[in-house]
Amino acid sequence: MKLKVLNISTNKSSTIEVADTIFARDFNQSLVHQVTTAYMSGSRQGSKAQKNRSAVSGGGKRPWAQKGTGHARAGTTRGPIWRSGGVTFAATPKNYAQKVNKKMYKGAISVIFSELARSERLKIVKGFDIKEPKTKNISALLKALNVKDVLLMTDELDENLYLSSRNLYHVGVCDTQSIDPVSLIGYDNVVVTEAALKKIEAML
Repeated sequence: MKLKVLNISTNKSSTIEVADTIFARDFNQSLVHQVTTAYMSGSRQGSKAQKNRSAVSGGGKRPWAQKGTGHARAGTTRGPIWRSGGVTFAATPKNYAQKVNKKMYKGAISVIFSELARSERLKIVKGFDIKEPKTKNISALLKALNVKDVLLMTDELDENLYLSSRNLYHVGVCDTQSIDPVSLIGYDNVVVTEAALKKIEAML
């Protein structure tokens, strides 16, 4: 299939030939959902931890004799019902990662790119050509492309592009090495350079 490539400086467009197997796939909701869920689960820290009665220090000696005191029997002062005792059902560190095969992950990314292209939310440009880190440069670029809520993607991370866009609301910047399904579906539009598109095609 062919996609339109816009040259921002000259305001002229051309076309680029891309593989149908990557940019013209049928939408697979279950695949995208599974990969997206797995990615988000893998981002969880899972480091929450509490101490149960065996992990709290002390409590080795009985607080009083088993019989004859009038108190209920107690074997330790570190039980959950005691002050400074352990937690009844203490949380332990947990790994939330879900296994996703490389083929599934690449397939989900291809499906998302195909849906973006089909719904005309994927825009391709020759380059961003940001020579200095100024927000007004990106604002003018987005106005020329007529897009808001956008992810800007390059083949290699451009520092000027990043610094220019970081103060703008819901404008993200990434390179082809840091593509993830959550970012791709989290923005209304994706603007990618021609060089980055070729790199994505080679990766997938």
